[in-house]
Amino acid sequence: MKNLKTTTLFSFLLLIVFLSNAQEKPITKTSFNNINLSYPGLEKVNTLFTAAKYNEAANELLNYYRNRKNIKHPDFNTGDEARFRGKDIGKANQLKADNALLHQFQPQKGYGYYDYGKDINWEFWPVKDNEVRWQLHRVTWWQPMGMAYRSSGDEKYAKEWIFQFRDWAKKNALGLSKENDRYAWRPLEVSSRLENLPGTFNLFVNSPNFTPDFLLDFLNCYAQQADYIPKNYSAEGNHLLFEAEHLLGAGAFFPELKSADDWRKSGIEVLNREIIKQVYADGIQWELSPAYQVATIDIFLRAYQSAKLSGLASEFPESYIKTIENMVVATANSSFPDYRTPMFGDSWIVEKQVRIKRFQNWSKTFPDNQLIKYFATDGKQGNIADYLSNASKNSGFYTFRNGWDQKATVMLLKASPPGKFHAQPDNGTFELWVKGRNFTPDAGAYVYSGDAAINQMREWYRQTKLHSTLTLDNKNMVITDAKLNKWQTGKDLDILTYTNPSYDGLNHQRSVLFINQKYFLIIDKAIGNATGQLGVHFPLIEDSKPVFDQKEKRVYTTFADGNNLLIQSLNTDNIKLIEEESKVSYQYMKELNRPAFAFEKPKSNNQTQQFISILYPYEGTIAPKISIKENSGNDFEKGNINLTLTIDGQKTKVKTNL
Repeated sequence: MKNLKTTTLFSFLLLIVFLSNAQEKPITKTSFNNINLSYPGLEKVNTLFTAAKYNEAANELLNYYRNRKNIKHPDFNTGDEARFRGKDIGKANQLKADNALLHQFQPQKGYGYYDYGKDINWEFWPVKDNEVRWQLHRVTWWQPMGMAYRSSGDEKYAKEWIFQFRDWAKKNALGLSKENDRYAWRPLEVSSRLENLPGTFNLFVNSPNFTPDFLLDFLNCYAQQADYIPKNYSAEGNHLLFEAEHLLGAGAFFPELKSADDWRKSGIEVLNREIIKQVYADGIQWELSPAYQVATIDIFLRAYQSAKLSGLASEFPESYIKTIENMVVATANSSFPDYRTPMFGDSWIVEKQVRIKRFQNWSKTFPDNQLIKYFATDGKQGNIADYLSNASKNSGFYTFRNGWDQKATVMLLKASPPGKFHAQPDNGTFELWVKGRNFTPDAGAYVYSGDAAINQMREWYRQTKLHSTLTLDNKNMVITDAKLNKWQTGKDLDILTYTNPSYDGLNHQRSVLFINQKYFLIIDKAIGNATGQLGVHFPLIEDSKPVFDQKEKRVYTTFADGNNLLIQSLNTDNIKLIEEESKVSYQYMKELNRPAFAFEKPKSNNQTQQFISILYPYEGTIAPKISIKENSGNDFEKGNINLTLTIDGQKTKVKTNL
């Protein structure tokens, strides 16, 4: 009876082993096709492979990766288990990991979690937003699963991740269907996996469930994805940069793979070429989106750091590093004192501490740059620039400022050449920040692309009339290619004048005068033979509770703290003040209603029409009384300005040439 029990127990254990390895397959010579067995450190693997001892060779290869110390990952490495064991990985990461065990994934952070079924349906598309289906294949929850495994030591995370990896590879094999390839094998998603999988690999590699057979499956699948990128690079833009960076990183992290040198060289070649092509001489990236500006800085810098780890830093010329530094300085110049940047194009707000961490990382690379150090230390070290207002003339980003601290007044205006995908038809738009408050945030993006309903939402936010600029019949401007006429700074007056061919037959010339480093006079001219209804639009922050004074053609905010803004038309002709519908989106798929208005008048012939508006920040709850007088020699048509502004009885003379 005892022997029977022992035999039964042994059979049961064999069954468990068999079931646990049900997905394992024989290891053969071809299993090593992507491995460079001549790579230093793989001598034992090569000896066993040459002797046709493929199982033993795979075991030795796994032992090599479990003990590899010379290849470092920025965040997750073998041997640092103590950093995670028993420690909290954060509620968000723990939720992602635990939900992943139930096949409940959150592909895009603008939405919630969706159930993809016990038998995972990788083609499930719960919301017809392309980002939801694309980003599913970035499998961003795998890394939190690895963190949860390191923290808890619970093998359920390792077993599930190995299952999901193999399930994804089987159901999303390249070429199964063109429709699925469009999402699972879009180059950006492939490159995202190349970026995320090395850290996940290190987090799980010491698990007893991480078998030699799975190791070879993983490496071969990873190599296939890396090989795919050079043949399928995106045409341009930040997608191409991400792909090149992640391909370089793949070669740096897995130098044991046969194509690793080619991946690194390809990534470096693309980045060296594109940094010249995509970044203007003033340091602004050509998509003209402050959010993607920061993203591309990090792409270029991470790629350089990966190359250093591989001993290939010399493949980047000195000009490459200098351009990155220029990009960081340009970001500082186009930042408000609270570290936020304007939401031009597809942008969103970023909290101060998040942006400070970015500057801290950048400052490590550029320790001698005092402006970067100033932003990295929240003003405790380093120095502010020796200028206030600043023009990035190549990209058309203009900054008016009277200081760098929280008490400052800062206006950031965009008058640019045509931008790429993430730009919008918005030349002339601006954000005005005064003493800690952004009174006129740009609209944001809300959503990217998808079915007709999703695309309609995106186009609504892209409308020119949602931005602080001029429109004809409330239509989108058809040409965004602003030309600078004048940029001049001085003690009491800063001037910007540009001209944008906004519509067929209509040029918009906008002049901004920053007077006494306190307030702004904006002169808009509609020039050409086009006719229709002209409007100059002003959206306001959502909680401003403005007063619309139709009689005086002015609008002013009513913040109880006394930090307020008056916007008034100083036209003497028949201007209408029109309240408008507007929204703002600070985060993906999140929106708020907000007040907005326009000054309107018709254009019935080829005569130039103009709008004169004053933006006056003030303290208190009573808006100042403002009037304008044209003095002798004033000629708006010719750009000769000779005005007297009376503000609560105090007169200021403004005389200049635009």
